Amino acid sequence: MSARLKSGLWVRAILRRVAGEGRSAMVLHRGDEDAGDVVVVAIERSGTIVVLRETMSEPGWSRVPIDDQAALDTYLARQRRYDPDLWIIEVEVSSIDGPLEEFLGRRRDFF
Repeated sequence: MSARLKSGLWVRAILRRVAGEGRSAMVLHRGDEDAGDVVVVAIERSGTIVVLRETMSEPGWSRVPIDDQAALDTYLARQRRYDPDLWIIEVEVSSIDGPLEEFLGRRRDFF
């Protein structure tokens, strides 16, 4: 098993990176400081939503397209029931079609 950046530190790094770009971001749900998975809810100003999920077991991000706010609420509630240690971050983006995964980076790149 390889060393991993703690979840709380990783989330704070994402928030700083987003703020450094002049974007808005906030923590919607605080998970386990050491080992929680991270979900990023990216929302365009037009209201288009995509969820990026990074798990402890899989490297990198996976994308989950979301139809509307109700579908997002359902998805996040289901994920929190499945993983109570989950961190949820909301980020305002100019376009969800851009390379969000590259912008966010990967946790394993810090070791």
